[in-house]
Parts: sequence; structure tokens; C-alpha cells
Amino acid sequence: MKLWLFFTLALLWLEVQNGVCQQVKRKKEAGENRIRPGRKRVKVRYPKAKEKEAGSKGQSILTQVLDKGRFLRLGESLSLSPGKTLELRCKGTKIGWAYPSYLDTFNDNRLSIKQHERYSQLILTSPSAADTGEYSCWVVLCDGLECEKDGDTTSATYIYFTDKDELFVPSAIHFEIIYLRPDKPATVPCRVTNPKIKVSLHREVPAEEIAVDGTQISYNPTKGFVIQNPSPEHKGAYYCKANSITKTTSQISTKYQLLYVEVPGGPPFATIEASSNKVSGGDIFNVTCTVLGEPEVNVSFSWRYPGQGQRPVSIHDSWRLINRGVGHTTRISQSVMIVDDVETIDYGKYICTTKNKKGETLVATSVKSHD
Repeated sequence: MKLWLFFTLALLWLEVQNGVCQQVKRKKEAGENRIRPGRKRVKVRYPKAKEKEAGSKGQSILTQVLDKGRFLRLGESLSLSPGKTLELRCKGTKIGWAYPSYLDTFNDNRLSIKQHERYSQLILTSPSAADTGEYSCWVVLCDGLECEKDGDTTSATYIYFTDKDELFVPSAIHFEIIYLRPDKPATVPCRVTNPKIKVSLHREVPAEEIAVDGTQISYNPTKGFVIQNPSPEHKGAYYCKANSITKTTSQISTKYQLLYVEVPGGPPFATIEASSNKVSGGDIFNVTCTVLGEPEVNVSFSWRYPGQGQRPVSIHDSWRLINRGVGHTTRISQSVMIVDDVETIDYGKYICTTKNKKGETLVATSVKSHD
């Protein structure tokens, strides 16, 4: 009995020793995975959260260069003091830029853009309130000589250059015409240099402040007042008033004339008419091609006629704004061809082709001999 008990205890002791040895061995094997040849211990490195996010989709590629080599990744908007040089960088080997259009209009040498190996650099020296606006960049993808904008990588920031003396973004235009259409919103573009400035919209006649409900009429400091569903009752002369956050005096914006447009958009609506469709030799006649359209849409004219290239003719193009009905504004564009001292070669069909950015229309009329 005592011998059986001795053997049982001996077997239990051996099992415990084997378990301990295997555990020590497993620990050593796990440790060996962190040791490279040469007996140098390597520290395990786990990627940081910021590094994981750096290449994520939707990340802005636009940054502002700060002092001492620091960078600020830009969001939707940024407020800066005027006068201090602005430097922006956009990551990529080939980059396109957009910025307030007047910098191109006046060929402003304060603006410079330079493409480096890994980024593009935009520098604007001595910025002022007039430079307030959207600055954006994007990657340009090229296949040989053909290049296109990569819309998925576009980054944009609206930059305010806050100026206590210039509450509205300065404009070279002191009286601006705004066209109202029933099928799309209209904007009264009184933008401000500080998003905290309070702005109101006023009509001159009758003198009144326009109610802003946030639905039918709303205000966006980067755009101005937006009228969602324009109607004839919105036509008239308007201005905006801004109240400073530091001064008690207010400022008045550019004046705006709102005109309601009657003619819908599309290819030109054209007509053609001859002063006489039957003429005799030696007579003089004219053919008039007329287009009624949107006030700000340009129309071009071209002609085909008998004796073209052989007979001299006089062609005069013009346009003007006219009121049709109550509060409806339309642009009338005309091209008039004058044929003097009629000859036999002048008889035939006169064809007028009118074209705008949305299409073209062809109209024709005939001139015959009176005999």
C-alpha cells in the first residue's frame, strides 16, 4: 500500500516538472521572434492613427505654410489678417489651382504659382480684403499629351481676409444687374470679409428691409443673399447693409438692380424678315434676323445669300434690353443685311444662322424679282 502511494506521488511530480519546462520553452520561442540575426533586439512598431488616416479618401491635400516650418491642413474656411504673405501648398507632382478670378483679370503680380517635385506652391503677397474668396487645388492626371482634372482629389478652402474698415469684399463694379429666373435661384452677391458680420438686405423703392426666413431667402457669407424661387415681385433696386462687430457704424454695399427674365433658356428663338420679298433691279432692300433671349446670353449671326463672295453687302449687328409685359426683361439681338442696287444675282434665298452657348437656330426667307 505504501509502495503504491509512493509511485503515485512520483508520477504527479514528473507531470508538474514537464509542464513548467514546456511553459519556459514556449516563452523563449516567443522571445526569439523579436530577435534578428546578429543578436540585436528589434522594437516592435505599431502604425499611429494619424499615419493610417494620411492616405484615406477625402483627406485634404491643401495646406497653409505657417512660421518655423509648421503646416496647417485646411478645412472649409479660414480667417486671416490682411497684409501678411499667404503661402499654400498642394500635394502632388502635377497640380491645378483656382482662386478669386479678379487676380487673373488684372494680371496681379502679387500672385505666383510654382510646381515642385512633390507639391505645388501658391504665394500671395500683401493680401487684402479684396482677396477674400475660395482657393482650391486638384491633381492633374495626364495620359501622354491629354490631361484632365481629378475631381476626387480636389480640395477647397474659403479664405476671409478680415478688415475692420472693409466689411464687404470690394468690387470694381458699383452697380450690378442681377437676372431673376423662375426656374433657378438668384444670388445678390454681397459677400463679407468676416463670417461673424451681420448683414441685412434692403430695397430702395419702397424703402424696406427684406425679411430673411432662411428658406425662401437665406444668407451665406461666401455667396450673399440667395432667393430660392424668384418672381416678378422681387424685381427692383437693392443694397446690403453690414454692421461691424467692433464699430457702431454700418457700411452699404454695391447697388443691385434685379430684373425678371421672361424668355427661358435654350437655343436662340429666331425670326427673319425682308423689307420686301419682291424687288426690281436697282432697288435697295434689307433682311433682318431677330433673336429674343436671356439678357446676358450672347448671340452670334452668320449669313448665306445669293451672290455671296461676288456682290458687296452691308451687315450690322446690335442688341439691347427691352421690357415685355410687367417686370419682364428680354434681350433682343439683331443682324441686318442691306443689299443696294439690286441685280439679278441677288434674287434667291437668304439664310440666317443664329448661335448661342446652348445651340443654334436656322431661319430663311426668299427675295424674288418684282417683274
